[in-house]
Parts: sequence; C-alpha cells; structure tokens
Amino acid sequence: MEFKTLKPIFKHLFNFVILFSLSFSAFAQVELLTGYVRAMPSSVPNSAVYLSLENDGDAVGLVAVETNIAKEAQLHSITETNGITRMRAADVFIVPSHGQLTLMETGNHIMLLGLTQTLEIDDNVDFVLLFDNGEKLSVSLPVKKYHSATAAHSHH
Repeated sequence: MEFKTLKPIFKHLFNFVILFSLSFSAFAQVELLTGYVRAMPSSVPNSAVYLSLENDGDAVGLVAVETNIAKEAQLHSITETNGITRMRAADVFIVPSHGQLTLMETGNHIMLLGLTQTLEIDDNVDFVLLFDNGEKLSVSLPVKKYHSATAAHSHH
C-alpha cells in the first residue's frame, strides 16, 4: 500500500483512540464493594438493602434502584431531631469523587416496599442502580440475616 492510502487510515485510527480515551475518562467508575439484602420473616412486606460503592471517577448521584422482588425500591435516609428518629425518602445519594458511599442499618439505605416474593437466606437478588449521569450498574446481592456492625464486634 502506498503512504497516501495509509495516511487517512492512521488519521481515523488516531482520532478514534483520542476520542475513546476522553469519553472513557468522563464516565463515573462506580463499583460495588459489598452489600446484602436484609432477610425478613415472610409476614413482613418490606426489607432493606445495605451496600458500599466505590467511585474512581467524578462524583455521581445514585437516584434510583430497580428490582423485580418488590413493588418499589426507594432511597431512604434516617435523621434524628430532638431525640426523634425519622426515616424519609431521599432524592439522591452522592458517591463522592474518588470516594465511597456506604448505606447501612443506622443511616442511609434502600427500602424494598411490597416484596413480591419471600427472601430466603443466601438467595441472590438482582438490582440495577441508576445514576444521575445516565449510567446504570447491575449488581447481585445475597440475602443475609440482620447484623449490625456493633453486634458483629460485641462478641470479641
């Protein structure tokens, strides 16, 4: 092949590599570190999800959760005012740039309202986490018995 024929090919290849590199770095790089769904008796219609996410990119907001095991999944926060603890729906949980978001029993969490099936211990439940930049993260979490961090350390 002649140089004149290869020149446009290399030009397009170079532009593609540059464009791909720039677009790749613009995406949030959120990944699941750990998490579980709280096991509940079959008579209880709701449950909760606790997880930790790590973000190696720009700050991004978790805005919604999709699942087929509940009629609705909501972001919830727990606040305390004048000794009264309240749980409220939240619009967004921020996963900070180069940081972590931890949803736990005593704080922010995901509520599963109107369970459509019984949650058996060690079953895996699929979720899609939706972020404010349009990104989606599919995760599968095990169903576990309730255990708080303080209870886990109390028997040492």
